[in-house]
Order: sequence, then C-alpha cells, then structure tokens
Amino acid sequence: MRKRISKQLDTANAVKYYGEDILNSESFAKSHEFIQHGDVSVLEHSISVSCLCVYLARKSHLKFDYEALVRGALLHDYFLYDWHKKGHKLHGYRHADSALKNAADDYAISPITANMIARHMFPLNIRPPRYREGVILCIADKICSAKETFSKPLYDKTIEFIRHDK
Repeated sequence: MRKRISKQLDTANAVKYYGEDILNSESFAKSHEFIQHGDVSVLEHSISVSCLCVYLARKSHLKFDYEALVRGALLHDYFLYDWHKKGHKLHGYRHADSALKNAADDYAISPITANMIARHMFPLNIRPPRYREGVILCIADKICSAKETFSKPLYDKTIEFIRHDK
C-alpha cells in the first residue's frame, strides 16, 4: 500500500521521519568520509537526493510510498568506499550492487527500496526502475549530481538542518 505523506510534514521533516534510523546510524555516518561529486560527501549527496525526491513526488500529485522513496534515496549510494581511488574504474556501472548489498545487510528495506537502489543508474545501466519511486530517484540523482559537480549541494541548508537537528 502506498503511504500518503502528511501535509504537515515539509520536505526535511519527511526525510527525517521516514529515514530516522538510517540518518542516526553510525554506518550511514561513515558515508560522510567519502566524496561523491566535487567536494560533496556521499552523505550530503544522499540527503539532497532524498529531499529532491520528496519535493518532486509531492509536486507530481501522484501516489508514492514515501517511506520507500526516502529510504531508497538515502541508501542509493551506500557503497562505503572511495570510488576516486585506483581500482574503481567501473564504479558507475557497479556501485548500485554494492550499495544494495550494504543496505540490505544494515537496514530493513522493502522490495521498492531494493529496486530503487539496484536501478538508480538508469540509463547508464540498462535495466530501468520498476516503480515510480525509482523513476523519481533517477531524475533527482541526475539533477543533484550535476548541481554538485558544478557548484554546491542543492539542499545545503536542509542538509545542515537534518544532520544537526536529530
């Protein structure tokens, strides 16, 4: 059953509400040690992507499983290694599998969340997402990645709010 988000929850609070166990875990905090794009950490990138996913989903007026959406977005790059170092030349093609394995080992994830993580690199990886939550993730991830590569995180103030107001 797709869960509706309460109108009282804003984007940041939705991410905090549905991703609380992930955001408060020591293992997820490790993702701050790894750079994703430019000088943005994987943790910051994942929070930005989660916020944009919630924003886009709410603007679409379609039904979404917001719990799966937030959790999949937070964990889509949960690979826990420095992909800029030698030996990770095919990172773009392979990291989704590492992220899915790590996410399944460390957290309770739904089939929708698992599919989101496994297929978030579409169209680089040829298997498209099965659920609309995964489509939103693909779009949000590309937007945030481009923004981070050329300037700063899309949700930099929101990231601060989420990280420091647990």
